[in-house]
Amino acid sequence: MNIRPMVESDIGPLARLMAETPLWQRYGLTGESAARRFRDGLARGVTIAVAEVDGEPAGFIWYVARGAFNRSGYIVLLGVRSDMRGQGIGRALLERAEAALFATATDVFLLVSDFNRDAQRFYARQGYQFVGAIPDYVAPGITEIILRKRRL
Repeated sequence: MNIRPMVESDIGPLARLMAETPLWQRYGLTGESAARRFRDGLARGVTIAVAEVDGEPAGFIWYVARGAFNRSGYIVLLGVRSDMRGQGIGRALLERAEAALFATATDVFLLVSDFNRDAQRFYARQGYQFVGAIPDYVAPGITEIILRKRRL
């Protein structure tokens, strides 16, 4: 596995990854809206790292150095191809983002959907702790769970 910055040619495969994921479907995301989001992000110079396996994008992580409260690191999105889950790709991407974020901040925050129990367990294993919840924040009927990890 190689982790590298996102490039234009990653947009199609990663937009499909998002559009084919039931989690993001529940938020109304389509291949077109995901591609637009990635294109806009790249145009703005955001940080998106891609995990590449056998020359193909297998997952990504989008993060912002001072994206939480203009003080702390923030994980915007993390996604791994469904056929590649359980192989350490998500953990490797998260570790890459945390290394960059903890270089300048003492905390990293992220949101996870209340119904996404697998992700909640994953983040708990990585040391994230529950700090709050925001009902109907991103989409009606969905509560976003706020998780935080402190630099040791």
